[in-house]
Amino acid sequence: MPDITFDSVHLDKIQIGKLRAKWSASGAQILRYYIDFRHIPLDLHKELSAPDIGVLQNKVDSLLAAWDKKYDTHLTSKVTAQGKDLATEMALNADRRRSELKTLLHATLKVDDAVDWESLKSKAVYVKQLFTEPKPPQPRQIPAPTEPKIGFFDKIFGSAKEKRARYHALVDAANKGKDEERAKFERLSNERSRRQHAWDEDQKQKAQAFLAEQNRANALIDEMKGRWLAGDLDTIIEHATLVLERSSLPECVPKNFDLAYQPEAKTLVLHYQLPDPDDLPLTKTVRYIASTGELLETKIAQKEAKDLFDSVCYQLCLRVCHELFEADTPNHVEVIVFNGFTDTVDRATGKNALAIIMSVMTNRKDFLVLDLGRVDPKACFKALKGVAASSLFGLAPIAPIIEIDRSDRRFIDAKSVALDEDGATNLASMHWEDFEHLVRQLFEKEFASRGGEVRVTQASSDGGVDAVAFDPDPITGGKIVIQAKRYTKTVGVSAVRDLYGTLLSEGASKGILITTADFGPDAHKFAAGKPITLLSGANMLHLLHKHGTKAKIDLKEARKELGLT
Repeated sequence: MPDITFDSVHLDKIQIGKLRAKWSASGAQILRYYIDFRHIPLDLHKELSAPDIGVLQNKVDSLLAAWDKKYDTHLTSKVTAQGKDLATEMALNADRRRSELKTLLHATLKVDDAVDWESLKSKAVYVKQLFTEPKPPQPRQIPAPTEPKIGFFDKIFGSAKEKRARYHALVDAANKGKDEERAKFERLSNERSRRQHAWDEDQKQKAQAFLAEQNRANALIDEMKGRWLAGDLDTIIEHATLVLERSSLPECVPKNFDLAYQPEAKTLVLHYQLPDPDDLPLTKTVRYIASTGELLETKIAQKEAKDLFDSVCYQLCLRVCHELFEADTPNHVEVIVFNGFTDTVDRATGKNALAIIMSVMTNRKDFLVLDLGRVDPKACFKALKGVAASSLFGLAPIAPIIEIDRSDRRFIDAKSVALDEDGATNLASMHWEDFEHLVRQLFEKEFASRGGEVRVTQASSDGGVDAVAFDPDPITGGKIVIQAKRYTKTVGVSAVRDLYGTLLSEGASKGILITTADFGPDAHKFAAGKPITLLSGANMLHLLHKHGTKAKIDLKEARKELGLT
């Protein structure tokens, strides 16, 4: 039968039947050709027929061309519909986000902002890994030999004895094979049982270690709660941090802040980053341009954008103060100073600059009598004697009512430490106090480019903190605790655990442990996933070299000098 060709750019969407022929009654001549087509996405069906194969080919070409055109139109319509749906969704989403921002203050009034200490504890259960090694196969079945039949002639000609001997030999071989199969099965089973017992013991130890670590971490939370209730200064800051971190805010609010507490006046000073005006949902309408496939957005009016930004900032200020006062059930905080800042561009220098654009101080008594569900946020801010430009949208900097005080009675005056110019100073045998001041010098140089500050604490009351760095970067910075370990042997996990506990109690954003030695695998494992950086002796030498200082670390020599074994 002759062939038909099929020319279509969407051939994979078309089902094509077999070419059929209708013959004359005599079977000598083909009267007509038939072929069936079905377009799956368009749900079209067509049977073509023609008395001649050439005519049929023309019909096939015309049909496929028509279907291709129709399917292209269908695809274009589908893409256009999807583009229009996307444009509508974008506009609706922006409108929903603006509505969310307009109710920023009201939303928090329905929430209990007190920290649920129990929810901070881990309730996870160790999932035991099952022993999946398959059991050994059952012993191979060895059939018993068939007992021979002893006939009359076997007895006459003496072959009966030979048959019986062969039979007993087969029985012995079968029994021996069965014994070997049973022994092999028992051996494999015993080996598997030993491996399973070892596996179960390992899982038991891992479960115990998991539970011990979980209990230790949960005990730290109980300890933190106790310190907070007792009025520990640093834990009050840590608690306030928890409250603000757990607050559910729209994505355009950076949730970046810095805290300080003045215990004498029970005052909490807060620097809180406000959203960037350009990050607010300013889209009003979205139109899909079918000819180019582009989405054309129009923004809300500039006055509406200004009003939205001002409203968000005033609401955010009142919301944060409300959350902090409500969560402070022991009344450790009597006064809150809220300084709202933005990360903007200094038009005089073209460089990024942090500018405080709103500042307010409010006390618990006056704030808690406010009906925040009914106030106008801006009017309320002004009534609280807040300071800000007439429009926050202009990002005009103002002088804050109170700045964060970085003073800490634990801090002592820095001491300069000089090393031998030839790099012969062995850091591992330095006096421990000189070593801590050297670490301060090193990190002071490291943070200098960002305007950071590093302070050394008193040896007698440092609470595990050898130095504190203040990194002003609003995104990656914050308070960093630094511990220096002039060790001559590997640093174990206990030192890293101590640092983590100090990090939590200090309300720091990061911890750094630097040593003249190295860290064991348990120390690295514990630090994984936590805001902790471990710097070995090699790392310290690299940092010193980076800042133009040479030294050496000889642990063996140091142990000998210090009289250590």
